[in-house]
Amino acid sequence: MPYTRPEFRLLPTASGYTEAFWTGGRDGHLLVYRCESCEQFFHPPGPICWRCRSRDVAPAPVSGRGRVATFTVNAQPWLPSLPPPYVVVLVELEEQPDVRIMSQLVDIDPAEVAIGMEVEVFFEHWSDEQRGDIWLPLFRPAGGVA
Repeated sequence: MPYTRPEFRLLPTASGYTEAFWTGGRDGHLLVYRCESCEQFFHPPGPICWRCRSRDVAPAPVSGRGRVATFTVNAQPWLPSLPPPYVVVLVELEEQPDVRIMSQLVDIDPAEVAIGMEVEVFFEHWSDEQRGDIWLPLFRPAGGVA
């Protein structure tokens, strides 16, 4: 079931601590905040590491690979540009499984999605007059078509 880019998406605002996450795809990187003191990743981004309370934090690239921690198949037609069914997924990152990212899983029949399935990130570029350029991190089964 090949993914077809929708004609429209509701876009986030890339500002402050979230900017790196929403724009890292420009360079092909999934950027997640990392604490330099305890060397742990954390998401969502913020000014302080929730583990050790250090302020020595900054976005760092991760592999973009992970596993499906949980998912749901949406069957409601909430947006005309995003027809159901589609899969909303929580991905645990390969680098640190307790760091999870919510996204959309594509290029797969929703009936074939399974917890523990290996996935990889790719980026969908959007340009919006109000929000600027955004690279949405989406996921597909590992080994999918680039």
